[in-house]
Amino acid sequence: MGSKETPAPQANQAEKSFVLRKTPVLLPEAIAVASSAGGPQALFKLMPHFKDVMQPVFVTQHIPASFTSALAGNIRALARRECIEATEGMPVQAGKIYLAPGYFHMTLAQESSRKVIRLNQDAPENFCRPAADPMLRSLATVYAARLLVIVLTGMGSDGLKGCEAVVGAGGTVIAQDQASSVVLGMPGVVAGAGLCHAVLPLEDIGPYVVNLAKRGAAA
Repeated sequence: MGSKETPAPQANQAEKSFVLRKTPVLLPEAIAVASSAGGPQALFKLMPHFKDVMQPVFVTQHIPASFTSALAGNIRALARRECIEATEGMPVQAGKIYLAPGYFHMTLAQESSRKVIRLNQDAPENFCRPAADPMLRSLATVYAARLLVIVLTGMGSDGLKGCEAVVGAGGTVIAQDQASSVVLGMPGVVAGAGLCHAVLPLEDIGPYVVNLAKRGAAA
């Protein structure tokens, strides 16, 4: 099975309110981004804020393989830092953005003193491959409380189980709000499950992340 096709935008329903977590937020060692419908445009607005953020960034966007190269190039130009389509066994380095390739789940493994990318074609999760959940589960295992996750606009519930693992390990989760989302699905289910430390308009997510990534903060 291939990647899930980007669905058509849906009209937002009435704005929802969510209960936010009040646990301490630690200075992250890595950042992860999950997105689907409307995600490329959201990523294009978010990534310019990352030019001075040196943590490695892992991105899973539901997108066919034929579009990942162009997406990586656009992110590279906007973030002004290297964005790479991940390959099997690639070592993780600070200051780089790793994009899950089409038709593959992207995960992370700790091997001795190195962190390396692992790709697989296991069954789709949430009807998607790549999917955010396997990425987030593996990152939570490696980075634990030092992981910061951003869930952007997207249809469905991909990211929910992964964010449960992240929060269980002490990590931090931010979701895009309804008003700025093309589809509330992914950020909405994560926020509705009480997993978020913040639910923010897209324009506010970048500055919030930069503050956490460069200095740390208390939620």
